[in-house]
Amino acid sequence: MIKKSSLIKLSILIPVYNSEKTIGRLVENIVSDLSPLFKLEIVLVNDNSLDNSEEICISLFEKFKENVKFYSLSKNVGEHSAVMAGLNKVTGDYVVIMDDDFQNPISEVVKLVNEAIEGRHDVVYSLYEKKRHSLFRNFGSWFNDKVANIMLKKPKDLYLSSFKVLNRFLVNEIIKYKSPFPYIDGIILQITNKIGKVRVEHSVREEGRSGYTIKKLISLWLNMFTNFSILPLRLSIILGFLFALVGLFLGIYTVIEKIMNPALPVGFASRFVGISVFAGIQLIILGMLGEYVGRIFLAINKKPQYTIRKTYEHIDKENPQ
Repeated sequence: MIKKSSLIKLSILIPVYNSEKTIGRLVENIVSDLSPLFKLEIVLVNDNSLDNSEEICISLFEKFKENVKFYSLSKNVGEHSAVMAGLNKVTGDYVVIMDDDFQNPISEVVKLVNEAIEGRHDVVYSLYEKKRHSLFRNFGSWFNDKVANIMLKKPKDLYLSSFKVLNRFLVNEIIKYKSPFPYIDGIILQITNKIGKVRVEHSVREEGRSGYTIKKLISLWLNMFTNFSILPLRLSIILGFLFALVGLFLGIYTVIEKIMNPALPVGFASRFVGISVFAGIQLIILGMLGEYVGRIFLAINKKPQYTIRKTYEHIDKENPQ
């Protein structure tokens, strides 16, 4: 048990998406289990759910006004932008980010906060004994982890879990990031190296399925590639040099072969393959450059990370924020 935990204000940030069957029970269990231990604040951010999640979140606010804040976004912006919206609203000394599907046991929250306090970490990530995601989601997580090792110089023994705790210093630094394409873990790794990890349980998803589609995973990876590293541009330069050398050697080989055998006809297949390969490489490089330029354009035009349509907050007249 955390010493003097009743003096700690803990914010639980939950991005909500199509979780009408779970979010009500989850919030009730959080209030029941954690309100005796902390000064508790629960921040719900509805990422434009297609079901009745919003109505349920409003009813939770009405029921637990002392503990619950609710923000409804005007359009679906993805998990990381929704988390950014919540981080701009939390007031706790520590902030736990958790999923809305019961895969992150409430009992493990204390472990995370304990490690953050005792280890004096800015962030503590959860490390799962066994992940209960689908095969597709596990593959996406594995690929994301390997890419982050290269792009973000992430420690190889660190798993970038969505279930984590941040201290107040780190939250204040994260919300300074104003780019329209936030990737929370990338921002964290740019700010601090005071990172801890705790082994926790990972439960089976109780209802529905993961909101991560191939499209959303690709968008997430692009955020990592282009927002926090110029390595793709450097790789394109190296790739260009390599293929230029290949073309040079092929040209020399063709000239020598023609001199040695003047009757040798020029091959259509080799021309077609060469043109296809080089054209493909050029298009990839142009596409990568276009991705960078497009993101710069959107950032300059101040494309918002999120837009809050509705706000539900309890105003404490004795201790106004």
